[in-house]
Amino acid sequence: MKKPNPNNGIRDEYDFAAMKVGVRGKYVKRYRKGTNLVLLEPDIAEAFPNDKAVNQALRGLLNTTRDTREGKLPNSVRRASQRRSRSRRG
Repeated sequence: MKKPNPNNGIRDEYDFAAMKVGVRGKYVKRYRKGTNLVLLEPDIAEAFPNDKAVNQALRGLLNTTRDTREGKLPNSVRRASQRRSRSRRG
């Protein structure tokens, strides 16, 4: 049976004396605002180089969806979109 570690589980190789002083609560304001993390699947993540690209693509999708619902797109675009959605239903 192993003897219990007198350092409360902290390994001997950790030298806290050499570490710089941390800032307590550095991210507390950001945390309290809330977070919305999303895990992208690898094939999707390859298509976007950074978070700005993901946000830009999602905004474009939202704008297109909103415009389609409000009838702001030209009829040719709406008809093509309707044909695609019907063919997916089977």
